Amino acid sequence: MNVRSLLGLVLMLVCQSALGDFRAGATVVDVTPRTLPALVNGGMLSRSIDTVKTPLNARALVLDDGEERLAIVVVDSCMMPRPLLDEAKQEAAAKTGIKADHILISATHTHTAASCMGALGTSADPDYPLYLVDKLVEAIVAAEQNLEPAEVGWGLRSAADFTALRRWIRRPDRIAEDPFGNLTVRANMHAGRNWDDVTGESGPEDPDLTLIAVRGRDGKALAVLSNFSMHYFGDRDISADYFGLFCEGMKQRLVEAGQAGEGFVGMLSHGCSGDIWRRDYKLETQPDPKIEEYAEGLLDIAMQALGEVTYRSDVTLDMAEQRMQLSYRLPDKQRLEWAQRIVDAMGDREPKTTEEVYAREQILLHERQSTEIVVQGIRIGEIAIATTPNETYALTGLKIKKQSPLTQTMVIELANGGDGYIPPPEQHVLGGYNTWAARSAGLEVQAEPKIAETAIELLEQVTGSHRRTYRQPVGTVAKQTLQLNPVAYWRCDEFAGPEAVDSSGHGRHAIYETGTVFFLDGPKSEMLTAPEDFNRCVHLAGGRMRANLDGIDADYSISLWCWNGMPVDARGTTGWLISRGRDHRLDAFGEHLGLAGNGEHAGKLILRQGNSEVNLAIGKTVLPRWTWHHVALVRRGDQLQVHVDGALDLEVAAKPLHQAEYPLFLFGGRGDRVENWEGRLDEVSVFDRALTAEEIQRLVP
Repeated sequence: MNVRSLLGLVLMLVCQSALGDFRAGATVVDVTPRTLPALVNGGMLSRSIDTVKTPLNARALVLDDGEERLAIVVVDSCMMPRPLLDEAKQEAAAKTGIKADHILISATHTHTAASCMGALGTSADPDYPLYLVDKLVEAIVAAEQNLEPAEVGWGLRSAADFTALRRWIRRPDRIAEDPFGNLTVRANMHAGRNWDDVTGESGPEDPDLTLIAVRGRDGKALAVLSNFSMHYFGDRDISADYFGLFCEGMKQRLVEAGQAGEGFVGMLSHGCSGDIWRRDYKLETQPDPKIEEYAEGLLDIAMQALGEVTYRSDVTLDMAEQRMQLSYRLPDKQRLEWAQRIVDAMGDREPKTTEEVYAREQILLHERQSTEIVVQGIRIGEIAIATTPNETYALTGLKIKKQSPLTQTMVIELANGGDGYIPPPEQHVLGGYNTWAARSAGLEVQAEPKIAETAIELLEQVTGSHRRTYRQPVGTVAKQTLQLNPVAYWRCDEFAGPEAVDSSGHGRHAIYETGTVFFLDGPKSEMLTAPEDFNRCVHLAGGRMRANLDGIDADYSISLWCWNGMPVDARGTTGWLISRGRDHRLDAFGEHLGLAGNGEHAGKLILRQGNSEVNLAIGKTVLPRWTWHHVALVRRGDQLQVHVDGALDLEVAAKPLHQAEYPLFLFGGRGDRVENWEGRLDEVSVFDRALTAEEIQRLVP
């Protein structure tokens, strides 16, 4: 037994010895601004609102195991700056038995709350920040005073119909302009509204609605801390958005059912939602519920999860915090001069256009250079919480959850600060609003992996256990692939590049090029991975997957799953799927499998050899856009075959290929990088022999 495992065992034994010491207390404090109208952030330009639709609240939960005490506060705010929260924590620590670094304060991210920090075109409301500090302290003090013997449990349900990707990848011929006048926007929020403009979503969703339920020893609910990844609904006037409706609705249901008293506190924290919204652009007609209907539907799922919770009182607590100094992405001299001219012309007024907003942001980033951020890890018995101070993509939350030492892990974003979007590094290449340098998205390109890694390390620290290693489970069809003994097998299930891991055991890892995004939904989850898991894949947006495979002679086979994102009438060749030959150029040999573009054969596979523009063969099967298909390319001597979904689609005699001179295999493009594949790839395997028709059918569920 290693030291870390021994420490984990000791923690569990301590947990058993603490039976009966666990206590909890909760409260709600109104933080609605006293002075109206109030400045409200969450938009590009400044606005003020003089009407309150629903109150804004700080909802606090204090936990104590007899040795450790910690506080979790969820506030109806768009975002809150770290210095303000540090001030509130210090004051609360002075008035309670809770250490400042054992307090977590997060924002719900309602876009209709009073502004306590400057963001884009909105400044902080002059009357609100100091008032909010006092109210946060009041909430923590009151929750601590309500401590009573308690027990805690975990709940989880999928709420996939209530969340969706709002960031979509644009076609390579539909790249848009950024506020600095450059054509950089390959992906952007809500681009999926026009299907003709896009090739697909830029990342995965996280559909899990998780909750940590606390009840008294009498069985009555004291508090429920829920967590869900959906950005915000959108409301009018000053409002707690769907977060407030959810929390009050839970209280009403539990009180009416006799399962809670009037002091019950519902809490809904913000999951990783930087690229998430409620509208599913995959649907031709998107549901458009009212905010009350949305909150009630989500609450129905939460109540189901709550009814399945198993409670324990023999839990111990631990909490750790890491402060990090991260750099901003600073404007170069040319951009800084551009920004200064615009800001000088503005004078003392607030920005009135997007260009003015981003010009002022460049000046602010240049002045600040860097910032301090806070990341935390919490253990509540066998439940973990990780935090980020950012608007974090769903992929980042999944990375943390799937590598956490504990399977029961919640990730709360916009906690302990409001440090803007942190796209994974590969997303910066695609551009878009979430990447435009500003206080709302200004941290260094490597901020996301640094923050995610720190969160996982903190969870290791508070649990005393190693992180889990994520690899996609091997389903029945994946097992069939391995039984056919491929020389390389890339399952395309990575969180990030550049390495595509070879699952064959031969160590022939491939490389994902820039222009690849990760962990999207792949095909046939029920056959390629475990029933309870999602099959994962990559989406190519200008990049390819490359592999050098020496030792493959005259005969070979390639098996893969593909999903085309381009309209088939968009260009001459919709995209090149498989290529064997040279990189950076085409020569007289090599062979290339692609999907035909506009014309009479649109959507059918085409096979070419060398640098010829003449098709050797054209397939019979149309591969509709945004659908998964299995494709197998087989060379047997001088004969080439292509199978689609297990059936022979084309067969043709081809020139001999000097195999030893062509060890490079490209997936998603040719050597000339013209008309690369725009869409998803998954389960790519290469064999050093010609597969039979029967063997190919074994790879197709």
